[in-house]
Amino acid sequence: MSQSDSLGPAVLLIVTASDRSEAERIGETLVEKRLAAAGSVVPMIHSFFHGNGQLQRRHEALLLLKTSAAKSVEAQAELKAIHSYENPDILEVKVSGGSSAYIEWLLEEVR
Repeated sequence: MSQSDSLGPAVLLIVTASDRSEAERIGETLVEKRLAAAGSVVPMIHSFFHGNGQLQRRHEALLLLKTSAAKSVEAQAELKAIHSYENPDILEVKVSGGSSAYIEWLLEEVR
């Protein structure tokens, strides 16, 4: 199997969450539903952004989800439905390289 099959390329979803527990809950839910092959959580990050007219600072967790381009839309919809934030920070990054054996496994997991 190659990345050029019907699943398209692998993608990485990068998501911030309120804390480690939420990131793990979201990630495990998506893996259980086969919307992602795997997830990783960075338990503490320091985020900053403009909001309400001033600089905001937060301690958050970072969730990295590995999935296929074909499953990304459904995965993002599920993320939005179960996330505590009204407008969660979700970024999709196309994977253009890496371990071909791992990517084949990843795509098979979300088939």
